[in-house]
Amino acid sequence: MTIYEFEGRRPKVSDSAYIAKSATVIGKVEIGKNCYVAPGARIKGDYGKIIIGNNSNVQENCVVHAQPEERTAIGDWVTIGHGAIIHGATIDDYAVIGMGAIVSDDAEIGRWGVVGEGAVVRNNQKVDEENVVVGIPAKSIKEISESYKEKWKEIKREYASFSQRYKKGLKEID
Repeated sequence: MTIYEFEGRRPKVSDSAYIAKSATVIGKVEIGKNCYVAPGARIKGDYGKIIIGNNSNVQENCVVHAQPEERTAIGDWVTIGHGAIIHGATIDDYAVIGMGAIVSDDAEIGRWGVVGEGAVVRNNQKVDEENVVVGIPAKSIKEISESYKEKWKEIKREYASFSQRYKKGLKEID
């Protein structure tokens, strides 16, 4: 893993979190318990602050950043899909951000909010709890079901387990 202090801004990463060797964590970043940060992810608190709650996962090639003196807050049990960009937003617990989605400054994603693949959540846009948004710009299409929640709880537990499984089971080969 590549973790950097920048101008006295030092990351705080839980001992139970897993940060991939090719991921980068810079500056004022807090990463909670059992988080999984996949290869190629970039979490940059160089002039803003990044907070990632417990059991969340930031998948391959994501970018998480914030404006100067602002913050990006990601709750507990959040899934940030492959290649997503999160910038200066607040994402509540259990949210799912789809692959390639963009969540921009001062946007808020409610508890169990879902941002579809490739969607763009604009500055200051609010996504209600248990609501699915898709498109550019993102628009609400439906509320999530209990069966959706149950399916995603399993997926989220699996990703949280990666924090320990990757520490024990990932082996570099020649």
